[in-house]
Amino acid sequence: MKKNIHLASVGLFIFLLVVLAGCAGNQSRMKSSVVDYLYPKESDRVVETSVPVLKLPVKVGIAFVPEQSPARRGYNFWAGVVGGGALAESQKSNLLETVAENFRSYEFVREIEVIPSAYLVSGGGFSNLDQIRTMYDIDVVALVSYDQAQFTDEGLLSLTYWTLVGAYVVSGERNDTHTMVDTAVYDIESRKMLFRAPGTSNVKGRSTPVNLSEELRHDSRQGFELATTQMISNLDQQLQSFREKIKRNPEQVKIKHRAGYGGGGSFSLLSFVLLFVVGFGLRYRRK
Repeated sequence: MKKNIHLASVGLFIFLLVVLAGCAGNQSRMKSSVVDYLYPKESDRVVETSVPVLKLPVKVGIAFVPEQSPARRGYNFWAGVVGGGALAESQKSNLLETVAENFRSYEFVREIEVIPSAYLVSGGGFSNLDQIRTMYDIDVVALVSYDQAQFTDEGLLSLTYWTLVGAYVVSGERNDTHTMVDTAVYDIESRKMLFRAPGTSNVKGRSTPVNLSEELRHDSRQGFELATTQMISNLDQQLQSFREKIKRNPEQVKIKHRAGYGGGGSFSLLSFVLLFVVGFGLRYRRK
């Protein structure tokens, strides 16, 4: 009898450990990296660059860089495996279209192409960008990357976001969703980064263990939307700073104008037609 009670106690103790471990949860994470895409090897990070020559209005491409590592999934006793799935193509398309719509509002942008993820090869680097440049006839590319972590425990884990210029370190609490979306704008021919803009968000979840998976999916979508909104705002600021930088240091970026745009080159066709009409009218009045 005592032996059965002892075995039952041990079994109950093990069960409680499993439940507590499941409730404590884990950290799930999905990410992509511009650094890993452009410079897959340490030796690749020494790239021969030249002075960018921007032909206005510019032709821009925008794309998500490929995920470089398997997504890390968490586990919860009640909900099972949670989080960690790669960002769906439909979500990527929606986010890219939101950013692209912002670019279309600039008068110096001639056109912007949303490039499917399938055309970007993992670790493809600038040789891959050269192929895309030829395929889509673009001059500049906006490379979007992301890093999202979801914490299902309480204050035990922290997260480091590595970017082109440094790292962000944040701590996580129960059902927190931390998201960073980053856009780096490159002139493809010169291999030079023109400017970059990050956006971050932190969504606090309040789910019960039973509906944890559903809540985390909702928080994931919301996290990307909030981070993208902040990133677009930062893009506007960084673009303005870039334009001021060109004015102060014109030797760092050369500006050319396509035919019929701005003050570059000879008269545009419209200017020629207007001059012809005015000249013909004056001759007619004299007669």
